[in-house]
Amino acid sequence: MPSLSPLPAATPAPEPLEPGSSPWHDAWVRLRQNRLAVAGGLLLLVLTLLCVGGPWFSQTYQAQNLDLGATAPSGAHWLGTDTLGRDLFARLLYGGRISLMVGLVATGVALTIGVSYGAVAGFLGGKTDTVMMRLVDILYALPFTIFVILLMVFMKGPSEHLDTWLRDTVHLSGLQGFGNMLLLFAAIGAVEWLTMARIVRGQVLSLKRMEFIEAARALGFSRRRIIFRHLLPNLLGPIIVYATLTVPAVMLLEAFLSFLGLGVQPPMSSWGALIKDGAEKMEEFWWLLVFPGGVFSLTLFSLNFLGDGLRDALDVRAAQD
Repeated sequence: MPSLSPLPAATPAPEPLEPGSSPWHDAWVRLRQNRLAVAGGLLLLVLTLLCVGGPWFSQTYQAQNLDLGATAPSGAHWLGTDTLGRDLFARLLYGGRISLMVGLVATGVALTIGVSYGAVAGFLGGKTDTVMMRLVDILYALPFTIFVILLMVFMKGPSEHLDTWLRDTVHLSGLQGFGNMLLLFAAIGAVEWLTMARIVRGQVLSLKRMEFIEAARALGFSRRRIIFRHLLPNLLGPIIVYATLTVPAVMLLEAFLSFLGLGVQPPMSSWGALIKDGAEKMEEFWWLLVFPGGVFSLTLFSLNFLGDGLRDALDVRAAQD
């Protein structure tokens, strides 16, 4: 009788695979672990919501009470009133709308121009890169503040025509000063993109010889796809950090232009304009400078903390160490 062969040992069951996660999910987890970044983001969100929705529930920022004049903070006026009897809290919230919009829109214009320009120059290289960057050097040599002032002065006429057209043709009288705002966005964005172009160009020069770019070239991808689909996503860290630093810089530039009478025009207001008015009367009415300056400082700190946290969260190489 033939002997029976032993049965083969049972194969152990494979261990369950751990669920994968995307790089964006990992970045979000790292960001939440940074308490300063989370606190800065929450504070920035609260300030933004107050500025967007606050003026709807507070007193109108244009309402004057000349008999009241400048009064210290009280129950009726939480942050006091200015020399024309206008509620400072309402003006601070409304001014925040303008300042945040100037900072975000002008920074967006600068990033769009600077990122595209720097990425193309760094990727193409050679004579193209030389010509493009020499143009940046020439623009850097110009005093950009004077350039902005000249642009604001020469384009003041078209901006006034735009305001007239909005008022008379479209019947949007509430958008008084909108043309000056568009001009402010264009003027600031036209000078703030130079540093971003240099930053992106340097990063692209260090990345374009790496293996994943060579693989994309071997697959026959177009230059445009390589730049915008493969290079730029790896530059999000420096771009976001620079953007968080550009927003307060743009706000400061707007405040400087307001000191010269070229920024936001009355009856519109901004944090820069409020700080300028408060600085002129700080010896008599301290609250006119302390509260706008404090809110502006909180916004700057929030942007810096959030930018540092986003830089650490999006830096894959730092996360692997």
